[in-house]
Amino acid sequence: MDKKWKRALSVTMGAALTLSLVAGCAGGKKEEGQPQQGGQGGQKVLRVAMGLGEDEWKVMRSDVIPKFEQANNVKVEAVQVEAKDVVEKLAAQQKANKVEIDLITQDVNELYALVDRGIVEDLSANKNIIPDTAIKGMIEAGTFENKLMFLPYRPNVEIAFYNEKKFQDAGLTPPKTWDDLLNVARTFKDKEKVGRVAIKANLEIDNTLHIFDFVRAAGGDPYVLNDEGSVKAFTFMQQLYPHLSPDSKRANWNFMNQFLATESVYLGQNWPFGVNKIVKEGGKKEIKAYSGWRGPVKESHTLGGEVIGIPKGSPNKDLALKFAEYLMSKDVQETLVSKLGWPSVRTDAYGKVEDWQKPYFEAVNSALQYASPRGNVPYWPTVNQAILDAFKDIVVGGKPVKETLDIYAKKIADVKK
Repeated sequence: MDKKWKRALSVTMGAALTLSLVAGCAGGKKEEGQPQQGGQGGQKVLRVAMGLGEDEWKVMRSDVIPKFEQANNVKVEAVQVEAKDVVEKLAAQQKANKVEIDLITQDVNELYALVDRGIVEDLSANKNIIPDTAIKGMIEAGTFENKLMFLPYRPNVEIAFYNEKKFQDAGLTPPKTWDDLLNVARTFKDKEKVGRVAIKANLEIDNTLHIFDFVRAAGGDPYVLNDEGSVKAFTFMQQLYPHLSPDSKRANWNFMNQFLATESVYLGQNWPFGVNKIVKEGGKKEIKAYSGWRGPVKESHTLGGEVIGIPKGSPNKDLALKFAEYLMSKDVQETLVSKLGWPSVRTDAYGKVEDWQKPYFEAVNSALQYASPRGNVPYWPTVNQAILDAFKDIVVGGKPVKETLDIYAKKIADVKK
């Protein structure tokens, strides 16, 4: 999942719930994590770089890191580094022959440059530390040319959230197919004179990932863009768009949660981390979830999340691998699941989930069965822009589907050469 996230605000539910959502659904504002104090008395210091929100750092520093420090007599210095900054930061340290980071966690869709520029270690010889219950897709996401370059750590996948009461009042059930989705969107629009179904149509990376899901669900390839499946997907999105909520244009990782919580949207897909705040603290128990809808070929979800990498030149590679194994442990994964609402990289780490959380994690685990990585290619910026421009022209602008896709498919094909 791309971490170019934004802050948002919503006031329609009243101050208490709104403040809770802003602080919590998004995982809190991104902070420049301050390193902990260095080791004393000859303790080794393990330097770790992660991209976390404020609430996530609290759990990491109070419930995860201290146990590792105590068990191994080390000090862990954990600092905030955003996914977009990791490559250049490490490249500069390696060029200066002064690597100061021993372990990184990185967005699963931002890995190519780390491998292509030789920044991270080949971990193929350490595959044995991956738990048997690890999600296979996360292992595949960290594998390049049959080499294990990253270890699985935190999977993520979007699920469909819906307002159960609003659906019941309208005599509707959550859509399971594209036809169902179109019918639900039309029905709410006709009934309330405004769309109540939202997709992420903000012409940013959130939008791209939803387009990926539609294209793949129709059997298409987003990296080709004008194949039969892509044509079917864009044709359907063009039909669906007039019936969507106007909030779709602003919907992102944070806004979608707020739209659901404030009842301006009754159905929308988003990452599951906001469940704790929306349902438990916000009291919106009528917000339910399921894996989502399938297209004419299959159900499809873009796999997000993070993996673990060890930078070349790390002065503490063995200790870093030990910390990586610890992060993948059942105890840590259960803590991250129960306290942060993160999906687990292990299928056996849901023992501490509270009863009210179980249906949401069932939806997550179901969606993960249909999830695949976006893919890491050197020409990604061109692909991303072509897909968004095609969406703007076809879905929003109403231009002819096949002819317009041919234009943008050529831009992708040209950069592949």
